[in-house]
Amino acid sequence: MVTMPGTLPGWMLKRMGWDVTVEPYQGAGPYGPTYGAPVTVRALMDAKRRLVRDAQGAETISETTLRVRLDHVDDFPPGSRVTLPDSTQPTVITTSRHDGRSLPTPSHLEVALT
Repeated sequence: MVTMPGTLPGWMLKRMGWDVTVEPYQGAGPYGPTYGAPVTVRALMDAKRRLVRDAQGAETISETTLRVRLDHVDDFPPGSRVTLPDSTQPTVITTSRHDGRSLPTPSHLEVALT
């Protein structure tokens, strides 16, 4: 994995992070949603309920927020299925890219889950 300047520090992910598995949403199939191959991602997890807007702008409740490195931005399209350490499988509501570029802030992707 290439370390980008200003990303979430590797030591922080190693000490405080969790391994989650994401199956990227690919679309609706004849028998329901279809997903891509599972990818394991190290993430900081915040199990706190908050109000977010989905891709269509509707207000919905997010039960969990993940923070992952920006190089995983393509792994979390809305509708993706995520397996958390407790084996629950919420779906991605929306993502927010926080890119500090050259500023001394940790750039990351914030992922809101149902």
